[in-house]
Parts: sequence; C-alpha cells; structure tokens
Amino acid sequence: MKKTCQANGIELAYQEQGQGKAVVLLHGFCGSSAYWEYIIPELAKEYRVIAPDLRGHGNSAVSVGTYSMELFAEDIKQLLDHLDISKATLLGHSLGGYVTLAFADKYPERLNAFGLIHSTGLPDTDEARQNRYKGAERIGQEGIEPFINDLIPKLFAKNNLQSMKDEVEKARQIGLATKPEGAQNTLKGMAERSDRNYVIANTSLPVLLVAGADDQVISPDKTFSVEHQLMTAETLPYVGHMSMYEGPNKLNDILHKFLSPKR
Repeated sequence: MKKTCQANGIELAYQEQGQGKAVVLLHGFCGSSAYWEYIIPELAKEYRVIAPDLRGHGNSAVSVGTYSMELFAEDIKQLLDHLDISKATLLGHSLGGYVTLAFADKYPERLNAFGLIHSTGLPDTDEARQNRYKGAERIGQEGIEPFINDLIPKLFAKNNLQSMKDEVEKARQIGLATKPEGAQNTLKGMAERSDRNYVIANTSLPVLLVAGADDQVISPDKTFSVEHQLMTAETLPYVGHMSMYEGPNKLNDILHKFLSPKR
C-alpha cells in the first residue's frame, strides 16, 4: 500500500518496504513505483527500499509548468528529509536516471552510491528534443492513450513483445494511469535537460550502469558514454528498455552485487 507525504509543494506517493540502508528506486517516464514490483521484495530482504511515484506520475500530484530534472531531484531530497534518511543509494530507470544524476550533481553528500538503469548522462539530440515537444502537443490534442499505445512496444525488445504479453500490458496500464498534464510537463523537462556525463566522470561515489542489449530507446553506447574508475557496467542480453520486466532475476542479481556487502 502506498504512503504519501508533502514534498516540495506537492503530495508525493511512495512505497516503502524492508529495513537497513536506504535504497531509492526511481521509475521511468509514464511509469510508476509499480514498475519495481519484482525488484522491491527482493531488495527489501536486506535494505530499506523507497520507491516513489515521480511528480505527475502514478498516485503523485500534478503541478503546473515544466518538470525539470532539478525539480524532480528536489522532490526526492525532500522525501528523504521527510523519512529522516540522511544517505541513500539512488537507482534510476530511464527518466529516473536523469533525476538521479541531477540529485547526484546537487546533493552528493546524501548518497552512498548511485546507478542508471537504461539511462544516460547525455542530453537529447535536436531531433529527440523536437520529438518530445511534439509528443507533449499530441497528448494535448489526443489524450494519453494513443501516445502510450505507441510508446510501450518500443520499451521492450522486439523478440519479447509476443512472449511477454502480460508484462507489456502491465506497462501499458501503468502508462495509461499517467496524468496527461504530468506526461506533457515531463516531456518538456526531459527535452531541456543538460549534459550530465561530468557527474559520472567526476564523482567519488560508486556508480552502476545497466543497459539492455536490445534497447530501442537508449542504446548501450549511450548508457556507457563516459568512464569512471568506480563504475560497474552491465549489459543484459535479450533485454530492451525494461529489465525490471524482461529480466528481473538478472537485474536483482546485479543490484544485490552492487549494493553488498561493502556499502
């Protein structure tokens, strides 16, 4: 059952499970904390797992204006304050990875480590940026459903679309629950995000980078766009953009190895 708190001027919904060192899981665009349903119970055996619904997603509130990555990061900082968590490991999927980097940039002292799962420190290309704005405009004209119906198949490896129909439909239903205005404001924020490869390159913290070999959204070369001496880099075969559904056991193994036992 989700809990709620006031954070950065909005009501933020989140899941919390387990005890121990804090691990925060940040979902991707048009997702929610439900994306982590196969991950939370496993990590919660050893850690205190916090999985929020980002602003405008899931059960969290919508606010007006562009949702910058810095705004999302401040939401998470205030959530940690509310939960009296001084330090955590932040693991972000896709959009959640962009937020993780914004957080690591501003609040490195609040982190034990951080990781990007199917994400990148690179900004959008000009073409991708324009597509974000077009997507926001389309949602305004047509509503969220046509946009989600086009988006979800791209998130899975092509070979998994038939064999994982239930997981694809789960992701679609989560996407359909996204508030249209929240999706539009997030698209604008992703379009305007800055290059944060320097955060990965210059951090003194352990970094995890996870890519899917068959990711149609963020290719492995974009995930591994910078090197770092404390980096753990993993590429999952037969996985697209959604390892939490396409390869949860493999992802759980990677996360456990990264998190334990030294941190």
